[in-house]
Amino acid sequence: MSAALEAVEQAGVEHEVVRHGPAGSLEEAARNQGVEVRDVVKTLVVRRADDDFLFVLVPGGRSISWPKLRALLGVKRLSLPDAETAKAATGYERGTITPFGATTAWPVIADETTRGRTISLGAGERGVGLRVAADDVVAALGGDFADVSEAEKDR
Repeated sequence: MSAALEAVEQAGVEHEVVRHGPAGSLEEAARNQGVEVRDVVKTLVVRRADDDFLFVLVPGGRSISWPKLRALLGVKRLSLPDAETAKAATGYERGTITPFGATTAWPVIADETTRGRTISLGAGERGVGLRVAADDVVAALGGDFADVSEAEKDR
């Protein structure tokens, strides 16, 4: 069992493991899982400072609004770390990052648009997802909901 699956079980979060296989696009991932694009939630690791990160949960078809996130956190600079740094900070490779079972329990901010929805969250390995209630995820991880995203311009 992966670290993510162990962690979600230990947290007592009701979930369904979905083995959906590889996908070449967000739309394909949603189709493989039988959900809407907005229900496929990306876990992005964001750097606030050296050795200070957070997880931002952003639904498909949306991206981080950097001005909103900076204002929420009260900082002037944020960045996405490179793949090697992200793995060192989370224990997961890009494309598999999830807040469950990460090597460090970084703070979690879920975009407000996920509140009250059932979402598909990464499970720490390629081609596997967790179907979970966003509210349960945020509660279990001690996270917060906030308006931190915007519609992707090319969708």
